[in-house]
Amino acid sequence: MRAAPPLNLMEEAVQGRQKADKLNVELLASEGRYRTLFEVAPVAVYSCDASGVIREFNRRAGELWGRVPVLGDTDERFCGSFRMIRPDGSVLAHKLCPMAEVLSGAVPYARDAEVDIERPDGSRVTVIVNIRPLKNEQGEITGAINCFYDITEQRAMDNQIRQQAARLADDSRRKDEFLAMLSHELRNPLASIVNAIQLLRLQNDRNPIQIQAHGIIDRQVAQLAHLVDDLLEVSRISTGRIHLSLERVDLRGTIRRAIETIQPQARRKEHSVADSLPDEPVWVEGDPMRLEQVVVNLLINAVKYTDTGGDIRLALQREGNEAILRVRDNGVGIAPEMLPRIFDLFTQADQSLDRAQGGLGIGLALVQSLVTLHRGRVEAKSTLGEGSEFTVALPLLESQHPFVVRIAAETPTAIHALKVLVVDDNKDAADTVSMLLQMLGHDARLAHDGKEALRVALDYCPDVVLLDIGLPGADGFQVAKWIRREPALNAVVLVALTGYGQESDRHLSQEAEFDHHLVKPVEFAKIEAILAAAVK
Repeated sequence: MRAAPPLNLMEEAVQGRQKADKLNVELLASEGRYRTLFEVAPVAVYSCDASGVIREFNRRAGELWGRVPVLGDTDERFCGSFRMIRPDGSVLAHKLCPMAEVLSGAVPYARDAEVDIERPDGSRVTVIVNIRPLKNEQGEITGAINCFYDITEQRAMDNQIRQQAARLADDSRRKDEFLAMLSHELRNPLASIVNAIQLLRLQNDRNPIQIQAHGIIDRQVAQLAHLVDDLLEVSRISTGRIHLSLERVDLRGTIRRAIETIQPQARRKEHSVADSLPDEPVWVEGDPMRLEQVVVNLLINAVKYTDTGGDIRLALQREGNEAILRVRDNGVGIAPEMLPRIFDLFTQADQSLDRAQGGLGIGLALVQSLVTLHRGRVEAKSTLGEGSEFTVALPLLESQHPFVVRIAAETPTAIHALKVLVVDDNKDAADTVSMLLQMLGHDARLAHDGKEALRVALDYCPDVVLLDIGLPGADGFQVAKWIRREPALNAVVLVALTGYGQESDRHLSQEAEFDHHLVKPVEFAKIEAILAAAVK
């Protein structure tokens, strides 16, 4: 008879069985949790063995596939989809799908790969797949798990956004082209009117009614020209196509020129415009023309919203490393709800139906854009009924020491008659310029298209050519290049006299070897200055 095992060995065996039973219970519980998670997960999941045969999949996978594949079926390897489609629309064979690539070891894993699934009923969904291989202790691939989810709606929305962005970009381009063409078409009649007024003035008619009428036309034409410029500034602001020509600028001169520019408008409303400027220069780095535009726009805004007989004050001073300009008026002020939006494009404080103040709501938006480009800032403060104050802060140049500029003394030159060819398809514009030239003692010839311009130029050999850009047949740029290639015309002074005034147009003028680019309507004094410089 065999002896009974010691008690301690029996206890160890019992305890071992208890531990095994507990482990089995925990494994079963873990398996149950995994199965529950596997089935209820919103993400589609399936697994394959090393040969690509599907071993399990959850409910969401079957929904996306639109079918229920047979587990273990060797005919349904790698994927439960009826068919897969590449982005170009071609069919992707199952043996080339991301799951097949991972199982073959061609790629270590698949992460956020995009695939289109076609269901048996012909419908399609776009899914993102993430595949990880399963390996044994020796590192051999024994299978893989794929987690994938539907992005069909997201992709459709992305496509819609892209299409909408493309439409908006196209609309913006068309808008810019329209504004450029509109400004050109408006400048031509404006130029004719300005030239006609200049002709009338040269008659020295002292009739008070005539003088008053000339002044009215002058002011209104200037206002129309300003509105045309504002139209072009809209696209420059919105697309960031404002470029600066930086140099050393004394802000005192900028302010004085700006005040001189708006004086006619201020006088009409009997405004008092005064400035307080330092005795020493206030040097900043900036574009002189654009900085003057900032001050002019602030002054125009003050004049516009200040009642007759009002006061407008400008003060310039240094504060730390900044130049501070304040423009203050005692006008109608700005409502509190308007202040946060006062620098937005197309915003105007006056929203009444009579639109008495006019304008397009562009001036202050342009001010902010230009000041920002100069690494500065602009702020507005106002109390309704008590006026407004705009503050512009610009960084001072590190060196504020003045430098000497030597200007050669001007030597009076005798007035000589020049031969001037005027080329413009707008007959009124060409005729009025020609008449002005003749009244000043110059000889003028006319041409109304590109080919005629070259023919007349070769026969006439002018000293100066005032050349429009938008000509029929051959445009002004082509004509300019033709002229520059003719040895007999090589010394001709070429002046673009055009309604096209954008930076790109000026660049094209330089490429075509124009000497000057004047934008209609142009002050005839500028043409006179060019003619004076061309005297041989």
